[in-house]
Amino acid sequence: MAMAPRAVRRFEWPTVFMVISAYALWGLGTTWLAGVSLPLAMIAVTLGAALHSSLTHEMLHGHPFANRHLNAALVFPALSVVVPYMRFRDTHLAHHQDSILTDPYDDPESNYLDPAVWARLAPWHRMVLRANNTLAGRLLIGPLVGQIAFMAGDARLILRGDGRALAGWLWHVPAVALVVAWMIWIAEMPLWAWALSTYAALAVLKIRTFLEHQAHEKARGRTVIIEDRGPLAVIFLNNNLHVVHHMHPRVPWYRLPALYRENRARYLSRNENYLFRSYAEVFRRYFWRAKDPVPHPLWPKP
Repeated sequence: MAMAPRAVRRFEWPTVFMVISAYALWGLGTTWLAGVSLPLAMIAVTLGAALHSSLTHEMLHGHPFANRHLNAALVFPALSVVVPYMRFRDTHLAHHQDSILTDPYDDPESNYLDPAVWARLAPWHRMVLRANNTLAGRLLIGPLVGQIAFMAGDARLILRGDGRALAGWLWHVPAVALVVAWMIWIAEMPLWAWALSTYAALAVLKIRTFLEHQAHEKARGRTVIIEDRGPLAVIFLNNNLHVVHHMHPRVPWYRLPALYRENRARYLSRNENYLFRSYAEVFRRYFWRAKDPVPHPLWPKP
């Protein structure tokens, strides 16, 4: 397998261009375009917020600058509103330990539950989580389900005295305040349209996270490759080539496709051929059907 390219350059123009693009889409959507065509404006805001969220992922991995504070400043306004950057950074970097992927307790991004916990849930709760395990459900209710679980977990940490979790949410206040101030004093888009567009952006991001990890006995077989090169791959900054990212987390997004092409057989051997050809295939197979059970299938049963 060829060596990965040098992980971090001092300055990465493609990433800076994408930052400008995300703010331009969102800014034009909330102002000028809202007066021309509200549906087009909502699409622009949705795409801008989704791209901005993908860029926060790039920033926490050390792009486009060597200075992490400067990277964080580039995405400081919370266009997606609900996820504090510091909390995303801490939980996502913890998630990058491949040995704990899909673990219901240790992986902060796992969608699986301990079967013992699942057995204690009320019937309505199980129904909601089963629906959330289809792609249609993930798009419709996934942002709400995920946000409730995320905030409940952080609330427990804060009540136990976790100062870092508290600091993450406190820093999030001015980040959201900037966005709210823009919407009140500058934007021409109605607040309901902005709220709906923001939710739609979070739903778009759920397409990427829907099956990027699976339960597998081998840690290396838990991370997906989706060989999509369409608009979603652009919005997700090639994070659909997810096993490449996990193996080389410091490699910038625009180098991942070439790295994958040059070593395709090696990556597919690495992840036990956990492969989809496109997001169209994912939609065909899982829009109405659950990709796997909510209780972790490899976890000891109660």
